[in-house]
Amino acid sequence: LSETDIRTKFITPAILGPSEKKWDLMTQIREEAYFTKGRVIVRGKTVQRGEAKKADYLLFYKPNLPIAVIEAKDNTHSVGAGMQQALEYAEILDVPFAYSSNGDAFLEHDRTATGPSVTREIPLEYFPTPDELWNRYCTAKGLTDQQKTVVTQDYYDDGSQKSPRYYQRIAINRTVDAIARGNDRILLVMATGTGKTYTAFQIIWRLWKAGTKKRILFLVDRNILADQTKTNDFKPFGKAMTK
Repeated sequence: LSETDIRTKFITPAILGPSEKKWDLMTQIREEAYFTKGRVIVRGKTVQRGEAKKADYLLFYKPNLPIAVIEAKDNTHSVGAGMQQALEYAEILDVPFAYSSNGDAFLEHDRTATGPSVTREIPLEYFPTPDELWNRYCTAKGLTDQQKTVVTQDYYDDGSQKSPRYYQRIAINRTVDAIARGNDRILLVMATGTGKTYTAFQIIWRLWKAGTKKRILFLVDRNILADQTKTNDFKPFGKAMTK
């Protein structure tokens, strides 16, 4: 069987499992999830893109809260043949659980390294549920129930299906997670053109909606930047915002 056959006939059904306890195909599972456009390669006067990176499966506990990556191989490979690639993608995407499968079973690598074993083989029918993985992650992080409420606060969504780039999502989630756990001094550095204002907006939105922070100062060095921010990215705050 080809890798596509293995995914369709074995891996996807194993992930979905019984409807009452497993993953939701529409909201929690992305197949062939591209997360980069590929490195820009310049040779003399020619410019081209390198190969884009994509995960065979990217699993989300909630929208914009990725929790697992799965790499699939055809059944001429061993169960763990895709693990190196899965771990590479899990590190790039800041995802705690990495899996490899050839359709016979799953090999799991727990990047939180808090369980009795970091790596284990799982039969197809026992792939973990979203709640199981999330609870293991929260236990590893030592999150209280109140902190979990902040960490799982929804992103702002205007219905346009716009989602943050993978590095923006990492910056937003790490910042909200750190503040939820009581860190008061955080420095987040991003390069020009990487969407700092959008990233700041989502951080502020989630903290504000969760009730963690009620008054937030957004400081810029020119009036025009404040005006642009109010009109564009920060528009959803409406009358709650003042300059």
